[in-house]
Amino acid sequence: MQKGKKRESLHIIHPNAAGIDIGSEIHYVCVPEGRCEQRVQKFKCFTEDLHNLAKWLQACEVTTVAMESTGVYWIPLFQILDSYGFSVLLVNAKHVKNVPGRKSDVQDCQWLQQLHSYGLLQGSFRPDDEICVLRSYIRQRESLVKTAAIHINRMQKALSQMNLQLHKVIRDITGVTGIRIIESILSGERNAAKLASLKDCRIKSDEATIAKALTGDYRAEHLFSLRQEHRLYLIYQEAIAECDKAIADYYKQFETKSDSGPPCIKSKATSTKNKPQFGLHEELYRVTGVDFTTIPGLSTLTVQTIVSEVGMNPHKWPTDKHFSSWLGLSPSNRITGEKVISTRTRKVINRAANAFRMAAQAALNSKSALGAYGRRMKTRLGAPKAITATARKIASTFYNMLKFGKGYVDKGIEHYEKKYKERTLKYLITKAKELGYVMVSQTETCT
Repeated sequence: MQKGKKRESLHIIHPNAAGIDIGSEIHYVCVPEGRCEQRVQKFKCFTEDLHNLAKWLQACEVTTVAMESTGVYWIPLFQILDSYGFSVLLVNAKHVKNVPGRKSDVQDCQWLQQLHSYGLLQGSFRPDDEICVLRSYIRQRESLVKTAAIHINRMQKALSQMNLQLHKVIRDITGVTGIRIIESILSGERNAAKLASLKDCRIKSDEATIAKALTGDYRAEHLFSLRQEHRLYLIYQEAIAECDKAIADYYKQFETKSDSGPPCIKSKATSTKNKPQFGLHEELYRVTGVDFTTIPGLSTLTVQTIVSEVGMNPHKWPTDKHFSSWLGLSPSNRITGEKVISTRTRKVINRAANAFRMAAQAALNSKSALGAYGRRMKTRLGAPKAITATARKIASTFYNMLKFGKGYVDKGIEHYEKKYKERTLKYLITKAKELGYVMVSQTETCT
């Protein structure tokens, strides 16, 4: 360094900061020096010990705490510290593990305390408490739906082992017709013609084809498996209905932002399978004030998942670019030596990002401007990158609708193609000018 210049040192920003290393059985806590004779102490994971931990931090005049997001072990301690009035910073463990030599829990909590006191830690996003409650209900519902799908597959396996090709003649074996036939089989009916007569009027296959598919080898062991899986499937359907009731009751606690119902638009041809048995579309419009289902690819269940993960306060992200970056949907430029090494998106485990990607995949087949954009990107970059790029556009639109309260208007494929053609022509004219040429349209040459 040049003479006369003093080396700048780090300044303590949070003098009353503490660091906690989370464990499954024991939590190690470190407070600033001079606050206690033994500045590092350990507490067990029982509720009484967690309250003693919070009281000890109050006695040490600690106001802010940093802890790692380890599994689900941090949740009880986070909630207790928050109830005591501490400012709790939940830190990604990946961001603080890049220093070698720290191999013990004691050193980990000291390192967290030191980094937090200098203001070098960034807290992970956590929505408001009311959104966290809704998120727990919805995550539980998703788990029940996934487990119910496992039992559906096992029912189909049992039917296939008996050579009952029911899934070949009807689309869903858990629909009205499928459940009627399965329950009749479990009741002892073996006549294929009688089983086929149970079909609903909306089934396209005729009774003769269904009867042919239901002629098989009814073995006792496979019927036993089918009976158990059918019973478990019904149990999970009852649990999903209870979860839907809890979600519907909890929606009533949210503030109403729009008294009128959602605008009447042409309904999308979406599947009603796993759809909640209450007015979810109306409730989402009431608590958010906008209809997100007008965005191509977004269904009511997808919107519910996104809202439960990101909340309804868009001001936690300054702009839509910050929002898409947090989701891991925007390019992450890695530059070294003035060279761009990589522009790949960050690997982020985020349920909201997965929901936006699923919406983008559905939008690729839609007759909308987003669909045209996604198909063009798919031709240029391939399907994975096209889905990510379209998901970023949907996320940006979602953010702006949530922030400004304006509806989405799809301008259609024709408008998008026209704008794309104008941009392409403008680029070609500029490029030809740089090379010393002049572009002339075919209509001008013919005249």
